[in-house]
Amino acid sequence: MRHRFRRAAAAVTLAALAALTTACGHDDAATPTGTPSGYADMRQKVDAAESAAAAADRDATSDADR
Repeated sequence: MRHRFRRAAAAVTLAALAALTTACGHDDAATPTGTPSGYADMRQKVDAAESAAAAADRDATSDADR
């Protein structure tokens, strides 16, 4: 009984992967050609977060409070 269940689960998984591959793989309109909308905003937020993390690291390792 388990063997049939495993085989059925494998068949369903393979069918789903095949469907996703054929549905998503051949759509030329879905291929991005430029920078996505909102990329500059996202990049600015990432830079600010990295800067804040670096400042926190410097603050945590400084000897000023000791």
